[in-house]
Amino acid sequence: MAMKVLMINGSPHPNGNTATALNEMVKIFNAHDIATEIVTVGNQNLRGCIACRACTKTGKCVFDDLVNATAPQFEQADAVVVASPVYYASANGTLISFLDRLFFSAKFDKTMKVGASIAVGRRGGLTATYDELNKYFAIAGMPIASGQYWNGVHGREIGEASQDAEGLQQMRTLANNMVFLMKSIALGKERYGLPVRETPTFTNFVR
Repeated sequence: MAMKVLMINGSPHPNGNTATALNEMVKIFNAHDIATEIVTVGNQNLRGCIACRACTKTGKCVFDDLVNATAPQFEQADAVVVASPVYYASANGTLISFLDRLFFSAKFDKTMKVGASIAVGRRGGLTATYDELNKYFAIAGMPIASGQYWNGVHGREIGEASQDAEGLQQMRTLANNMVFLMKSIALGKERYGLPVRETPTFTNFVR
């Protein structure tokens, strides 16, 4: 049962504290023979969604950049981890632009892919960022993995995250929980299939 986790690093520093958090999870996934792929987003020149809806016809974003390149990896993955540094009690703006476009333009069924978010910051704002990122999974029908606390690691200067023993333990716990969820969902899909979904009903408040 070959499995794969797509890991999205929202930091502009590919080897910074956010990477330290993700790499702690990679150790657990490797121990379970689960493949990982890290896509670094925070240092890319990415614009936000312009609500043109071209993707509803083409199945991809009108801006042909890292979003479209990542969509096939997302489709093939059994789970997705999104990690962001904390800026003004929220995620990196480049990451949010990326996720808005990725989740909206990638039209494949995301149901039952496991999702997990991580926030990395000096001190405050981690839980607000954690909540912000989890909303992408919830709207897509993706089970949200949890650990032993709200998933976060503390550190400001590069390398400080490696000193946060509790935060790194959270990453290992989260990864182990994700492994369990991924394997359990795979067995459930094999035996029962995916849940039946109704045709979406959209209720607008302007008549």
